Amino acid sequence: MMFVILTIGFLYGSLIFWFLLGMKKIELFESKGLKAITKFSIIVPFRNEAEHLPALLDAINTIDYPESMFEVLFIDDDSNDNSVTIIEHFINANTNLNLFILPNQRQSNSPKKDAITTAIDRTKNDWIITTDADCILPPKWLHLLDERIQSKQPELIAGPVTYLSEHKFLNQFQLLDLHSLQGITIGAFGWKRPFLCNGANLAYKKEAFYDANGFSENDTIASGDDIFLMEKIVKLYPEKVDYLKSQEAIVYTNSQPDWNSLIHQRIRWAAKASAYNNSIGKTTALIVLLINLYLVVSFIGAITLLIPFSFFVFLMGFKLIIDFPILYKTASFFKQKNQLKYYLQSSLLYPFFSFYVAIRSFFFGYKWKDRKFIQ
Repeated sequence: MMFVILTIGFLYGSLIFWFLLGMKKIELFESKGLKAITKFSIIVPFRNEAEHLPALLDAINTIDYPESMFEVLFIDDDSNDNSVTIIEHFINANTNLNLFILPNQRQSNSPKKDAITTAIDRTKNDWIITTDADCILPPKWLHLLDERIQSKQPELIAGPVTYLSEHKFLNQFQLLDLHSLQGITIGAFGWKRPFLCNGANLAYKKEAFYDANGFSENDTIASGDDIFLMEKIVKLYPEKVDYLKSQEAIVYTNSQPDWNSLIHQRIRWAAKASAYNNSIGKTTALIVLLINLYLVVSFIGAITLLIPFSFFVFLMGFKLIIDFPILYKTASFFKQKNQLKYYLQSSLLYPFFSFYVAIRSFFFGYKWKDRKFIQ
């Protein structure tokens, strides 16, 4: 058993170090003040987002980009609150902007993928950007994407995403977890082996979407509108996917409001993991699962006196040391280093949380936007 644990520890440490080196390969991107030439179509699927829409709409109103060069398509996924009314009032008050609201055309088991497909078929511009209704968009967002497109000529660009910070442990727990995912995302892009991205800040050519045959082959899975599409585009254009590492391009979103919502979110994420086609992604998920599993097992063994408690302390200490550098670099990039004061508590809880989610994902479905989905 000791040999197995040491092997997993070595693999985990090597993996995190590999991602850390990859992060260094992507430099901060700064605007050079180039003239805007790219036209964008921003897609915002929504369902019952009346609480969050005002912040998004205010952010759209402050986007610093020629108004004639972008449009925003809001796709209503059968909302039953006053989301549609809020957007309609905004459209009527901002006739200078190209704003549209459309009903979702359901075709598959994935409402969000259907919403994006519905919108893309109606877009006028060559570049698609997806975001979420609970996001806050930065003013220079489109300018930075445009300059990155001009300099790199990519087919897809992934952008940085973080949570709005709150003085609650649940929020800080999620924020640190997202930092780890963002660090892994950046690191994998640095090695040109991407397998993660976030649909709250994702841009791609409309032609690339159609070349990849959209969301076909995975439209039975409710989530994954970002990762599965990126996988297909990477296969078609392995050298044409890019990461926009800019603090002025960070999209902020809301964390889950309670533990139950967070658990359902993570079960939803786990539901798509088995369909990943990327070997790096699958290997990473397996190694992370195994080290967290061994932490849980060693803790149970320690409290039942089957193994020395010092063994659990050693294994947890090892993981704390290995994880900290990549979290520190990511938190520094997002200017959220203050959240690292929750690092110890979050790290102690995370193995048990992830183990619980993994067990539940095998036996139960999940709720998303007031809908139930069966695994």
